[in-house]
Amino acid sequence: MVNVLLVEDNEMNRDMLSRRLTKRGYVVAMAIDGQQGVDMAVSEKPDIILLDMSLPVVDGWEAAQKMKADPASQNVPLIALTAHAMASDRERALSAGCDDFDTKPVELPRLLAKMEALLKAKGIAPPEKA
Repeated sequence: MVNVLLVEDNEMNRDMLSRRLTKRGYVVAMAIDGQQGVDMAVSEKPDIILLDMSLPVVDGWEAAQKMKADPASQNVPLIALTAHAMASDRERALSAGCDDFDTKPVELPRLLAKMEALLKAKGIAPPEKA
């Protein structure tokens, strides 16, 4: 079982992505703002985190820094999800502590490939393809 923490404030994006990941065998926990995401990164002990960068309460940039500063969540792979597709946004996400970066709208095969690469690097086998 691979546990994913999806931190996304847009209900439609959250619903679509969580259903598609669940269908592929992932167990998805969801947070709707950056602070809830930071808290759940510790309480849920996810194997990987998908983090929207445009979030209420605490934005994704700050949430990523907090997650990577906390010993309980610092080693969890973190993928930034953002509609901002500029090279500078990618650099900003990586410097905030994200391990990878993906643009919205999400192309599921591309995102899954990034997730699987990060999970394999941590010695975690991705779910078998459904």
